[in-house]
Amino acid sequence: PLADDRPVKLTVEVSAAVHRDLQAYAAALATETGQPAVSPEKLVAPMLARFMDTDRGFRRGRRRAD
Repeated sequence: PLADDRPVKLTVEVSAAVHRDLQAYAAALATETGQPAVSPEKLVAPMLARFMDTDRGFRRGRRRAD
């Protein structure tokens, strides 16, 4: 069977400070890449994916579970 790759919508609440940081991150990324700034909501999924990809403990645990 094929894996279910459909996006899942999540609703999360972040502090105002985190939201400001996400906006600043989006602006810095836009300046660096020459692309338009994306909304903070669009940054969350790739940032979480990157975080989990680079978390050694999480990867170790996933390998043991497989």
